[in-house]
Amino acid sequence: MMRVIEAGQEAPDFTLPDQDGNEVTLSDMRGSTVVLYFYPKADTPGCTRQACGIRDRSSEYGTAGARVVGVSKDTVEDVRKFADKYALDFTLLADSEHQVAEAYGTWGEKSMYGKKYLGVTRATFIIDPDGKVARVFPKVSPKAHDDVVLAALGELPLPEL
Repeated sequence: MMRVIEAGQEAPDFTLPDQDGNEVTLSDMRGSTVVLYFYPKADTPGCTRQACGIRDRSSEYGTAGARVVGVSKDTVEDVRKFADKYALDFTLLADSEHQVAEAYGTWGEKSMYGKKYLGVTRATFIIDPDGKVARVFPKVSPKAHDDVVLAALGELPLPEL
């Protein structure tokens, strides 16, 4: 597994398709705080819990001035179905070649039922308006995700208007 990007580092830039097939580029979000979260697979129990938690607290993310972006190795079609099924009101990106997960160090060996395989590990990055990683949450639990991330957002300086 590659090293996870650390706080203080420049966030690796990327362009990926969103759930509507539109290209989204991280550097185009400069000026905003971005909550970039990596999740293993759309429409699985932990990932659904995490995504619905974000959806249910979207006004709190908005109040904190944050734009939430989820990334998985799913296809555009799969993230579209996931977004539609749970009425997810934030950006989901399809990293089907897992290049962005690799750049952020969230692609690596996992194990389930004794079988080892490669996949996306759950991690969240808060990227400041200047494009630097402000906070990193490796292996955050889907249940605690929003409390942890929203608390951290509350500790960050608000961007100048």
